[in-house]
Amino acid sequence: MTRYLIGRLSVFIIAVFLLTVFSFSLNYLFPGDPITNMSGIRPFQSSYPLMVELRGGDQNLAIQYMRYLQHLFAGDWGLSLSNGTPVFADGIQHFMASMELILLALLVAVVFGLPLGVFAASRFRQRSDQTVISLAMVGYSIPVFWLAQLLILLFAIKLGWFPITGQINPLYGVEPQTGSILIDVFLSRSEYKAAALQDALNHIVLPVIILAIMPMMLLLRLMRNATQEMLQKPFVKAARARGLSEFRVLVKHAIPNAVQSVLQQTTLIFSLLLTNSIVVESIFNWPGMGNWLIRSIFERDYPIIQAAVLMFAFVILFFNLLVELYHGWRFPIVRHEQYATR
Repeated sequence: MTRYLIGRLSVFIIAVFLLTVFSFSLNYLFPGDPITNMSGIRPFQSSYPLMVELRGGDQNLAIQYMRYLQHLFAGDWGLSLSNGTPVFADGIQHFMASMELILLALLVAVVFGLPLGVFAASRFRQRSDQTVISLAMVGYSIPVFWLAQLLILLFAIKLGWFPITGQINPLYGVEPQTGSILIDVFLSRSEYKAAALQDALNHIVLPVIILAIMPMMLLLRLMRNATQEMLQKPFVKAARARGLSEFRVLVKHAIPNAVQSVLQQTTLIFSLLLTNSIVVESIFNWPGMGNWLIRSIFERDYPIIQAAVLMFAFVILFFNLLVELYHGWRFPIVRHEQYATR
């Protein structure tokens, strides 16, 4: 496990290094002054000469890159060109808002996708299996923005069950502290905390459902195929021959082994959630990283564009690392397969 851990961490560190190099190079690829793109300080401001000195603007690129890393790890990601607020502090709040949405959508996808996949596999090639798989194909094929418009028309406009935009009604006076609206409601001193929580949940239902549909359908199909493949294995047939019921065969033998292969696709599902969150957040005006990035592109706010790209890529890399480490720890055969030929 130690060798596997060192190998995964080495790959992660190299990937992060290349990511910082790419992020640093954006300062020169964007139009305008590189120091302004890094810091958000414009040449006509009095603090600009000091910023040139701090960022190594009068020295070579290697020194500038080292200074860039120092500021990056110190949490000094510059100021927004549009409103002058610190990019790092804003980024943390937007990150928390996105993670709240993504994790809830992932939970919904897992809770409904995996059992439906097992159900379809247990009814392989029967009418119920074909119905579930057809619905899964339809759900996976519908574009997120179109599905969002349909559900908004039905549940928000026609039935009036859920709000269309935002995290919470501003009349509750919940000040953003962490970026996650559910945590902020608990931390608030509002006299109407229960009503505020209910309003926040009403705001989050539609974005979570829309974001969860595509990964749920993907999980369903993966779980169905993996479970069906396991049900054809000799050890499962041997379990049946010993007289085990079909339910016990599924629970004790097929599902645990099927989950192993589905787990390998978790990083793909998380990446799918992260990219689709850009569309969902823009439609529902959810203050997450995706909405933050899109708005900064329209405003040509280069420090924010750079920070959002950096955060998106880092989150994907870090999640991949966690899944690989868990997979290597939980299933030793993964480690043996990787190093068996060396």
